[in-house]
Amino acid sequence: MIDLGNKPLIVGENVVLRPFKDEDFPFIEECLKDPEVLKLTGSSSDFDRESILKWYTTRNEQTDRLDLAIVDKSQGILVGEVVVNLYDEKSQSMNFRILIGPRGRNRGLGTEATKLAIDYVFKNTTLNQLTLSVFDFNPRAKYVYEKVGFVICGIDENDLEFEGKWIDSINMKLSRESWINREKNAY
Repeated sequence: MIDLGNKPLIVGENVVLRPFKDEDFPFIEECLKDPEVLKLTGSSSDFDRESILKWYTTRNEQTDRLDLAIVDKSQGILVGEVVVNLYDEKSQSMNFRILIGPRGRNRGLGTEATKLAIDYVFKNTTLNQLTLSVFDFNPRAKYVYEKVGFVICGIDENDLEFEGKWIDSINMKLSRESWINREKNAY
């Protein structure tokens, strides 16, 4: 089992990844209600404020997953979240996901947060790989994932119906070996 009970503070050039705080809730609420976030994550627009607030107040207590706020250093506010969850003991892997709200888009913050989170996971756990799924109509996210080393390993066809059209979900993975090779080549 992987123990992710100690929530880190990870400081990058433009973002800080840190445990959630009570004052983050208005900003995460803004992210979760954003039409682009709803579309790209395949989420419902139904928003039960009380249950979502309760859920976020328990993120720092979880030992089997890592949920961190993405804080834009220039604004000093939460602009999204990174999550590593769904531990698979057999493959020694976990799922990765990221969400960037409207105040954090198109400035490289998602790319930096993704790299920081992935580096943290591979430096501080024994996981063999990270996996993720991204909808085909999200080329910006696919580009970021490929940029940090994820490769396509499968496609779930017609996984999401959006505005009367069926959208494929692209499954990707990043192995520890690929991450190590990327790190070696970065310097």
